[in-house]
Amino acid sequence: MFVYILRRVLTMIPTLFVISLLIFFIIELPAGDYISNQIAMLRSTGEASSIAKLEFLRSEFAMDRPFFERYLVWIGAWPGPHGFDGLLQGNWGWSFEFEKPVSEVVGPTLPLTLILNAATILFVYVVSFPIGIYSATRQYSWGDYGFTLLGYLGLATPNFLLGLILLYFFNQWFGLSIGGLMDPKYIGQPWSMDKTMSVMAHLIVPTIVIGTSGTAAMIRRLRANLLDELHKQYVTTARAKGLSEGKALVKYPLRMALNPFISDIGNLIPSLVSGSVIVSVVLNLPTVGPVLLSALQSQDQFLAGFILLFVAVLTLLGMLVSDLLLAVLDPRIRLGGRAGA
Repeated sequence: MFVYILRRVLTMIPTLFVISLLIFFIIELPAGDYISNQIAMLRSTGEASSIAKLEFLRSEFAMDRPFFERYLVWIGAWPGPHGFDGLLQGNWGWSFEFEKPVSEVVGPTLPLTLILNAATILFVYVVSFPIGIYSATRQYSWGDYGFTLLGYLGLATPNFLLGLILLYFFNQWFGLSIGGLMDPKYIGQPWSMDKTMSVMAHLIVPTIVIGTSGTAAMIRRLRANLLDELHKQYVTTARAKGLSEGKALVKYPLRMALNPFISDIGNLIPSLVSGSVIVSVVLNLPTVGPVLLSALQSQDQFLAGFILLFVAVLTLLGMLVSDLLLAVLDPRIRLGGRAGA
């Protein structure tokens, strides 16, 4: 297992380089950049005094160099104006829109983003797992029809619309504002037990809003997979030999049906980040979603590039975790990994 993990981690390194190159290429596809847009705006208004400063920034951050050289300077594999000073050296870049380092822009939002994503993933699996099993083992029952209807509603309802509905009803019924991830008095304050409890309380609504569609999809998938396994010959044989329904369910069908259920962990992470951008704006959540949206709109390339690369790292780590869980769940996958090692 250690050799497998080491091999996977080593594989992630060239994968991240390829992903970073694609991210940098896609971000630079639109014509111009943040500085070019600012220079064009200043020239149109007749303000020439700040153009020299912007031209200095262009040279300071190697934006006047060829594409591949700019990319290598960004990741820290090529000397820039300050030598080797890029992502590999711990420099996340400079945000032109916020006029400060990217680390200071996204630093406060990254922990909250991780906490929200972890809570949402936990919610998706905790809710969808028992409902999916219930619907599969009680096919065409009233409960199955009810959960199916709720699943379709969850898939059809946009997350931002559900967020607006909850904002309205919580305010009308309880007089509460559910925006943000903590009480305003804790913003910018060091972490404490009171601040942690405030974050936990404010996590409930965003977790439900963001996780609703993912939960509905997981329920439908687990139900379909488990129904397929329950109708196979080995389950019929186990029942004929007198094995109880509980053991006949847990011994093999449930474990086999969970394979795609577990493998979706890696795919769930980027969908949560991308799918929560509008929800974060609606609910005023201090996560990387609104920052990414603003960076893409203003073509703040270093800020947008780092956030997208951060999501890519989370995705690769999620895929590694899902593969390790699959190896524990399915002996065939585990033995295959050992043979390869």
